[in-house]
Amino acid sequence: MPLVPAETSLFPERLLEPSEAVADASARWWVLHTRPRAEKSLARRLLGREVGFYLPLYENRLVYGDRVRSSFLPLFPGYVFLHGNDEDRRLALETNQIAQSLPVPDQAGLWSDLRRIHRLIQSRQNLTPEQRLQPGTPVRIIAGAFAGMTGDVIRQGRQLRFLIAVKFLQCGASVDVESWMIEPLEAPFRLSDAN
Repeated sequence: MPLVPAETSLFPERLLEPSEAVADASARWWVLHTRPRAEKSLARRLLGREVGFYLPLYENRLVYGDRVRSSFLPLFPGYVFLHGNDEDRRLALETNQIAQSLPVPDQAGLWSDLRRIHRLIQSRQNLTPEQRLQPGTPVRIIAGAFAGMTGDVIRQGRQLRFLIAVKFLQCGASVDVESWMIEPLEAPFRLSDAN
């Protein structure tokens, strides 16, 4: 049982859906680098001001003898993703909980990465935060809860892990997969390959 229930990590609830992303033409993604351990507090304040945000949280389980304690931690410590216009960004900066506001040059790429991360979290599988991306083989999931998703597969010991990366942060999350659940993606054809 969690020590504290999960807080709202996505506002509005449909923020990552395609119809919501184009509802406000002036809105765009910002990556807010927070002051230390201020992610949840910032998310609460953004929620109170009805500013769109995403704070990916995962359940961290700790075992103490025969007792299991769990809590919800930021998947990307120190970061909250804001989706809004310049006024929304100004409201966020007024909280004094932001060390830096980072503009996102590839809006569509970040939105796609966040949608895939959200899908991993919603699956309720055990997630492992990946702070440093490792090179992996590009794959597509062909079976299971993540069928149709693309990402990289990495090996940790004998276990295969499916990695979804947020390229902007060079971080991500991974879940266990079996070899029968994946297929390699075709390598893109390059002109140099034909010579």
